[in-house]
Amino acid sequence: MAKSDPKNKKAIPFKAETKQLLDILINSLYSDRDIFLRELISNASDAITRINFEMLTNHNIVDPDFTPSIHIKMDKEAGTLLVTDNGIGMNAEEMVDNLGTIAKSGARSFLEAAKDKPEGTANDLIGQFGVGFYAAFMIAEWIDVTSRSYRPEDAAAKWHSSGSGSFSISEAEKTSRGSEILIKLKEDAKEYLDEFRLKEIIRKHSNYIPYPIFVGDSTEQANAETTIWRQSPSDVKDEDYEKFYQSFTMDFDKPLNKLHLSIDAPFQMYALLYIPAKPERTMFSLRKEDGLQLYARKVLIQDYCTTLLPRYYRFVEGVIDSEDIPLNVTRETMQANRVILTLKKILAGKITDVLKKWGTEEKEKYAEFWKKFGVFICEGIVTEPDAKESLVPLVRYRALNHGDAYISLADYVLEMKPGQDKIYYVLGEHLETLRNSPHIEKLRKKGYDVLLLTDPFDPFVITNLEKYQDFALVNAATEKFNDSKETETQEEKKEPALEPSVSEELIARIKAELGEAIADVKTTDLLVESPARLVDADGALSPEMQRMYQLMQQDFQAPKKVLEINPEHPLILRLAKLKDSDLSSKIIHQILDGAKIMDGETPDQYAMLNRVQSLIISLLDQNSE
Repeated sequence: MAKSDPKNKKAIPFKAETKQLLDILINSLYSDRDIFLRELISNASDAITRINFEMLTNHNIVDPDFTPSIHIKMDKEAGTLLVTDNGIGMNAEEMVDNLGTIAKSGARSFLEAAKDKPEGTANDLIGQFGVGFYAAFMIAEWIDVTSRSYRPEDAAAKWHSSGSGSFSISEAEKTSRGSEILIKLKEDAKEYLDEFRLKEIIRKHSNYIPYPIFVGDSTEQANAETTIWRQSPSDVKDEDYEKFYQSFTMDFDKPLNKLHLSIDAPFQMYALLYIPAKPERTMFSLRKEDGLQLYARKVLIQDYCTTLLPRYYRFVEGVIDSEDIPLNVTRETMQANRVILTLKKILAGKITDVLKKWGTEEKEKYAEFWKKFGVFICEGIVTEPDAKESLVPLVRYRALNHGDAYISLADYVLEMKPGQDKIYYVLGEHLETLRNSPHIEKLRKKGYDVLLLTDPFDPFVITNLEKYQDFALVNAATEKFNDSKETETQEEKKEPALEPSVSEELIARIKAELGEAIADVKTTDLLVESPARLVDADGALSPEMQRMYQLMQQDFQAPKKVLEINPEHPLILRLAKLKDSDLSSKIIHQILDGAKIMDGETPDQYAMLNRVQSLIISLLDQNSE
C-alpha cells in the first residue's frame, strides 16, 4: 500500500482559487475531520451507481460481472489508508476534470462562503461546492488516486498531490475497473488506522449506503445497507420496527406509535417516525437532543435536525431521507430551503392526521399519549397561530360526566343537552376539588357536562380558543346564567328563604366579621348544595389571567374575592337566626374557610382546626345540658 513511483509523470498546477481552497481545508476547517470518510464513501457509492446505470444499455465494459462493494484497508506500518471501489472509474482526462479543478460550483463560491466562517465549520461547507474529495487533505500528507475507466480502450492513470501548488497525472498499472484512493495520513490523524474508529464513522455517516462496505480484512460488512424506512410498510414486521427503534434510540420501552411514509410528490421523501413511550430521555439514550436524523440519498447529513418538524412535535424520533435534499444543506440554509420547508409542512400534517385517527380509533391508547405529550400540543396551540385549527381536535380533557376518561371538544359538543349553547369549564389544580366545585352545582343539577381543567397550560389554551365551532367556551365560575335557557323556570324557582331585611342584616354581620379578608358579601341563587362560594369581584382579572400570572410571576397577589352565600342553605338559615356572638363569629369564619377549600385555596389550617374543635366542644356542651 506504499506509494508507487509514477511513470510518465506530468505536473499540472492547481488554479489559484483551488490553491486557496486547499489552504483553507488543510489549515482552518478541520475540527470535524471524520467527514472525509463520508465524502469518499459517497463518491465511491455514486461511482458504483453510475456503472450500474451504464450497464443498462452498454455491456462493452471492463469487468461486466462484478459484485458492487467498497473496501477500506489500513496499513499501520506505512501509515496509509486505502479506499477502493469497483465503480465507473476514470481515465487521465477525467481525473484532470474531476480532481484537478473545482468544476460546476467553483472554488470561488466556496471561498466566499468560507471567508466569514469560524474554524470548525467544515461539515457545513464541504460538499457544498463540489469539494468533498478535497476534504481528505485535512488528514493527508499526500493522496494517490489510481483509476481504470469502464471503457476497455482507456488506460489506467494515477493522480497524485500533496495538497500544495500542483498535482500530477501519470500512467498506472491497474487491470480492474474502479478507483483506489491511497492516503498517507498525517501524524495527528493516525486514529484513522483503527478499525473500530473507522466502523464507528461509517455507522454514523454512511450506514445506509446501498452497497456493502468492508473494513480491514473483515468479511463482515460495516454498514447496515438495508434501509428499513425505504421498504414498503407491508414488508416490515412489527418486531423489525421495534428492533430498529431500539438500535436507533437505546430505548427498550416499546414506542407508543409509529408513522412510516413514502411520498413521491411534490418531493420524494421516505420517513420512519416514532412517538416514544415517554418524553424524558434516560442516561442510556443514544439520542441526547431533539431532532430527526436527516439523510440525503441514504447519507447522513444531520444527526439532530430540528428544522423538519415544528417545535411542538419535537418529541418525535425518527429518520427522514430524501433524494431532493442536497448533500450540502447546512443549518444556515435549512430555514430558507424550499424542499425543507415543503417537507416540514408535509410531515407536520401527516403526524397530525395520524394522531387524529389514533384519537378516534384507539381512545384509551391515545389517552396515555395525551397524559405524557399533551403539553406539547397545547404549546403548539398557544405559540403557533397557524397550527391552532389543526391541533385543537387533538386536545383532550377530563369532564364531570366522564369519570377518569378523556374527551375531545367534539365529544363534548356531540353530547350537549338540548338547548345548551355554551361549553362550560372550570379551572383548578385538583380533579376532585373541581368535581365538587360549588361553581358547577347548577350545571350538575341540569345534567350539563363540565370540562375540568387542571393542567398549567389550560388557561393559555382556553384563552386562545375562546370558542369551538359555534359554541363559546365559558368559565362556570364567572357565568351568571342570565339566559332563561340556562336557568330554572319560574315554577321551579323557590322564593328566597331569607326575608330581605334578614338577609341584609346577615350580610352586614358577615362583612363586619370578615373585614379585609374579603372584597364583599352577596347572596346568590346559583348554589344548590353549598352554603357559600368565592367569586371574583367585578373588574378583577379573569380566573384564566390570574392563573397565567401565578405561573409567570411568583410574587403575584391574587385579588380579594367576593363571598356569595346561599340563602336557602340550612347553615345560612340557622346562622341568620343566631345573634352576634362568639359562636356566630366562628361559624362565619368556618364558612369562609370552607369556601376557600372548595375554591382550591388553603386556609390557615391551625386556626381552622382550633375553630372546629371549639365548635365541637360547644355542641357537646349543649347536648350535655
